[in-house]
Amino acid sequence: MNKRFDFDKEKITGFDYLIGTDEAGRGPGAGPVFAAAVCFPSIDKSLKAQLEKLNDSKQISEKVREELFEVIINNSIYAIYQGSVEDIEKLNILKTSLLSMNRACSDVIDKIKSKNVIVLVDGNKKIFNFDYSQEAIIKGDFKSASIAAASILAKVSRDRFMLELDKEFPQYKWAENKGYMTKAHLEAVDKYGLTKWHRRKFFQKHFEKSEQLSLL
Repeated sequence: MNKRFDFDKEKITGFDYLIGTDEAGRGPGAGPVFAAAVCFPSIDKSLKAQLEKLNDSKQISEKVREELFEVIINNSIYAIYQGSVEDIEKLNILKTSLLSMNRACSDVIDKIKSKNVIVLVDGNKKIFNFDYSQEAIIKGDFKSASIAAASILAKVSRDRFMLELDKEFPQYKWAENKGYMTKAHLEAVDKYGLTKWHRRKFFQKHFEKSEQLSLL
């Protein structure tokens, strides 16, 4: 954890603020993609102690993510945005993810009222149409405290969203699979069809395979 904060400390040299951004939900076949941006205006020993378990959101338990979520939102300047299913279908998932990151980072920059910022973007792609300094960090949610924090805000927010959708569409078991294309999810799609929350293009290969099997 200390190495992650040290990483950010090195990257912020020459800038007033550092912002980490990440997304959650690029892979599922249903639901929006979520992006978050996080800026820690000050970091002390107490905050580091509270964030001792900070890591890539996929590497820690749901309980720990929920605990860290509260710590992060209470000690940072942050923003969380959704990339809609409509945008995913129209633009593709990568562009929608980066657009959501753009919006989240721009929101945080407006809140801190400084343009002398450096944005660390998880992955190997930079945010397009973005007027501020940025750097793409491969495996950034493992290297950077701010990116790891953003990954948790995005992951927890998306999971909560899918839990609410599950109440309306329990047959797809989104409370369990969070929209990922598990066997149970695919079987439900075959039985009940697609909803407005499904990313239809993600299911093209599944339906093509089903048609091929039916012809055999």
